Amino acid sequence: MPIDSTYPKSFASDNHAGVHPTILEAVAAANHGDAPAYGDDRWTSTFQDHIRDVFGPGAEGFPVLNGAGANMVGLAPMLGRYDAIICADTAHIATHETGATERLLGAKLLTASTADGKLCPQDITTRLDTLGSHHNSQPRVVSISQVTELGTCYSPEEIAALADTAHAAGLLLHMDGARLANAAAHLNTTLSAITTEVGVDIFSFGGTKNGALAAEAVIVLSSSSLAHAIPFLRRQSLQLASKMRFISAQLSALLTNDLWRHNATHANEMATRLANGIADLPGITLAYPVQSNAVFATLPKPAAAALLTRYLFHYWDETAGTVRWMTAFDTTPDHVDDFLDDIRKSLVLP
Repeated sequence: MPIDSTYPKSFASDNHAGVHPTILEAVAAANHGDAPAYGDDRWTSTFQDHIRDVFGPGAEGFPVLNGAGANMVGLAPMLGRYDAIICADTAHIATHETGATERLLGAKLLTASTADGKLCPQDITTRLDTLGSHHNSQPRVVSISQVTELGTCYSPEEIAALADTAHAAGLLLHMDGARLANAAAHLNTTLSAITTEVGVDIFSFGGTKNGALAAEAVIVLSSSSLAHAIPFLRRQSLQLASKMRFISAQLSALLTNDLWRHNATHANEMATRLANGIADLPGITLAYPVQSNAVFATLPKPAAAALLTRYLFHYWDETAGTVRWMTAFDTTPDHVDDFLDDIRKSLVLP
């Protein structure tokens, strides 16, 4: 459905939001004169300094073009030709990347059913009995999403337990961090506390869903040999931007003065405002805890149909009547309150 100024604020995705003014200013500032291509520029050098400051002196960052590409580039150096990835059955790599992991990386996905989108150590250990068998793909990577596709967050302790279990079995831990900022904001912690300090090996750092124009990065924490392979795999995967300065400038802007936290905290608060607003409405229930900028609500289908005539959002489980409402850095309290008024009207409430 096309969207223009006649539509109210979209609650379909944080990808629908515009670009934060500070990030636009950073892009404009980088748009003066010539600069070397493919990352040999001062903006990318500054970005690397930010990565080391935020994630530790051993961290290395590689700007890429989009989130799915970040996952492919990040997973590629961790996998051999016969290896497998353990992930939740709701993981983005398993549901919304058109089989890219299988097609491009040739890796089998060993999915686990979860109640809240989060893996637990047992989901790893129960899939280790095929290690060493030449009849089976070999588990090599555990991949988690932070925030999960159900809007829930892993605590630092939960991530550390997964990392310990994976590493003890000789596996690596990958994190899809498309909404990593929202998780850190919800947990009121630093970005490194849910990555570097708890044993994550490689993760993606998402900017696009947090106010950037088109900016993601692959961050390598644990192995120089993994980092060495990334530039080649990034180029081979069509994720190397020639004018990289414009991506690096955006990522640096997010990491300057904690703009990432400001944007993510605001988006989370707007989701909480929305969830609180529907808490006492009859006929509506929350399908999952609200721990980020996502609200999963189950409501009568006539109400959802009425709302869909005015607002953009998606069904998550149409059979159950569960929809997903997303907020963003530019969602305002008035946007939420107007939406709540229309939700009440859709329920034929006074």
